[in-house]
Amino acid sequence: MITPGGAECALYYEDFRRGANVQECRAVTDPRSADWQPTDCARCPVPEILAANGSPYLDVRITVRPGMLGFGRRVDVEAWCSLHGPIGGDPRTGCAVCNAEADDLLQRAFD
Repeated sequence: MITPGGAECALYYEDFRRGANVQECRAVTDPRSADWQPTDCARCPVPEILAANGSPYLDVRITVRPGMLGFGRRVDVEAWCSLHGPIGGDPRTGCAVCNAEADDLLQRAFD
């Protein structure tokens, strides 16, 4: 779906049919996170990460942190590989172990 920030994101959901007023981010799973607001989508890097990394094993978790004195908000993103655990480095490139396995498989296909 298209987020309020204008990007395509598979983890955003909205429903305004038949009087419903539902907007939610399904990537916010941390119970310590501040309540998600539609304006958080403007600063969220998840749509970019999902567009760059098509791995079916990618799991993205968001924590929304309020700013000092209630001004400004920060969206922190953690990327996980469901096979190998946390993704270190840039989540756009994906899991290093999965990438190495894919490279090895591709190399064997051409040998």
